[in-house]
Amino acid sequence: MDPRHRDRIAFLRICSGTFERNTNYLHVRQGKKIKFSNPTSFMASKKTVVEEAYPGDVVGLYDSGNFKIGDSLTEGEELHFKGIPRFSPEQFRVVVNADPMKTKQLNKGLDQLMDEGVAQLFIRDFDQAKIIGTVGALQFDVIQYRLENEYGAKCRYEPLNLYKACWITSDDEAAMKEFLQRRKRDLGRDKTGEVVYLAESSWSLKMAQDNHPEIQFHFVSEK
Repeated sequence: MDPRHRDRIAFLRICSGTFERNTNYLHVRQGKKIKFSNPTSFMASKKTVVEEAYPGDVVGLYDSGNFKIGDSLTEGEELHFKGIPRFSPEQFRVVVNADPMKTKQLNKGLDQLMDEGVAQLFIRDFDQAKIIGTVGALQFDVIQYRLENEYGAKCRYEPLNLYKACWITSDDEAAMKEFLQRRKRDLGRDKTGEVVYLAESSWSLKMAQDNHPEIQFHFVSEK
């Protein structure tokens, strides 16, 4: 709301109990206590500091990088909820830094935009290429615009022939190790460090599934 100063706001919905300003709450995922001195409510372009909030209310919390979508705050209870599902994207492009002098800004921008759920970022293992996956082509333009206007970083895209990004798991350690060795040119990591199989086509995905029955291929991740 202030173009001269970019704040990050995490929106919190109160599910039960009462949220109070300047009170310590447990960030369950990080396992640490956090206090909020200026929780905020929004109405159009106006914002006001909130002293208390009740079930159903939504408050904005200034975020220095503590939160991601699906996090929980409690009064001390370690409540564990399933994560917000992430689905395999439909379109993929390699993002290339158009201004090497702004590498830091580009990396920061990509990191924060992915936290917002704008798209998903995968790092390909063999060449460390940054691959953005989205559900629609318009999102690539949005990311490019926001990187330049909010972070001062410019990027361009290179086309990429990918069919699916699948999260993989296995209860068989030896089978997983063999898969990682044999398919290392087709592997990457998502933002949380989880292994992802990058399938070039539906045929290559089916072949991988048939040749490695001990490996489970997931099209949704809740981590």
